[in-house]
Formats: sequence, C-alpha cells, structure tokens
Amino acid sequence: MEPRFDLFDSPTAAKVAKRFYNASLPLEQSTLPKTLRELVALRVGQINGCGLCVDIHTKEAAAAGETALRLNLVAAWRHSTVFTEAERAALALAEEGTRLGDHGVSDETWAEVRKHFDDDQVGALVCLVSLINAATRMNVIVHNPGGSYEPGMFASTSSTSS
Repeated sequence: MEPRFDLFDSPTAAKVAKRFYNASLPLEQSTLPKTLRELVALRVGQINGCGLCVDIHTKEAAAAGETALRLNLVAAWRHSTVFTEAERAALALAEEGTRLGDHGVSDETWAEVRKHFDDDQVGALVCLVSLINAATRMNVIVHNPGGSYEPGMFASTSSTSS
C-alpha cells in the first residue's frame, strides 16, 4: 500500500501534526506506565485498522520491555490470562472509547477504571484514547502503512516552533 498523501507536504497539516505530537508529550510524564500506554494505543490502532499505529505501538511497547506474548494477545485480551485487572480496565476503556457509536463507555468499565487508577492516571487514559483515535484516523485516511517504524523516530517531531 502506498500512502495517498504525505501530511508533512502540507504546511498546515505539518503544523497540526507537530502540535498534535507535542500535545501528547505530557502523557510521557504521567504516572501511567509506558507499557500500559503502548498497549492501549496498540489496541486502538488494531480496532481502527491503522497499520502505522500498530507498527509504532508494538515496537515502542517492546522497546519499553513488553513481552511478545502479551503483545500478541492484546487483540484477544478478554480471552487471555496475561493482563492484570488494571490493564484489562484500561483496555476496555480503549475499546469502548474507540467505539463510542456502539454504546459509549459503560458505567461498569468506568467503575473499573476508577477502581484501578488515580485521577491523574484516569485523565491520562482519557487523553491517550482520544489522541490515539485522532492519530489513527489521520493515518488511515491517507493510507500511512506500517512496517518501517523504528522506536523513537518521531522524537524529532517535537518542537514548539512553526
């Protein structure tokens, strides 16, 4: 698959992409574990069919120490034994927050998230699910393929200029 369009060829889209990436940087400073953030982002990428996002978040999770077994089971997390209750709550929020048109985030899922995460972590999860959903949609629209990502390669995108 070839990309339809390079967002960085558009001055406006390039500025938005840069700011979008910068908007996600506070998540790196949250107490939400890096591996959990990557698992949540991976699940959203899987649901939305974003090859680039699946590529990015699989590799970033592995670089952060996530195991191949757990990465391979993210898509079937409900039917596996390798995720903690807190991780299961976060993955449920990721799914329901991605499929808002189906039924929204259930009270049961919300209660599980609140049970396992403090206020700052809940805020980080909500922002993460929202941001990764926007990113997957941009990538799917323009057909950005997965396969060539290297961990950390978007760090140069971070900038407050432009």
